[in-house]
Amino acid sequence: QVQLVESGGGLVQAGGSLRLSCAASGSIFQIARMAWYRQAPGKQRELVARISSGDSVNYYDSVKGRFTISRDNAKNTVYLQMNSLKPEDTAVYFCYADIAETWNSGTKLYWGQGTQVTVSS
Repeated sequence: QVQLVESGGGLVQAGGSLRLSCAASGSIFQIARMAWYRQAPGKQRELVARISSGDSVNYYDSVKGRFTISRDNAKNTVYLQMNSLKPEDTAVYFCYADIAETWNSGTKLYWGQGTQVTVSS
């Protein structure tokens, strides 16, 4: 069974930084896309950043220039470095991964349990 476990959330003042990590474990043959989403109270979950297996990246407009997504394939881990944080970045952050469990299986989508990020003004 594949699991994604996030860490690194917390409370930070506006202008501060946090680094989120998400480690995948279990039966993993290959990980394709990995991404971070977030969901603020009363709002829909939105894509923050994503990274392909070839390290191609995309960012939500509001985080461009402030957030950086990266991955360590040897550790099956994706990171989100968040700088210049704003109160509007407050949300639960979820990681997502598209994972093949065996060489001949298709990929399945997995979600982490979420980690709270709170930015105070």
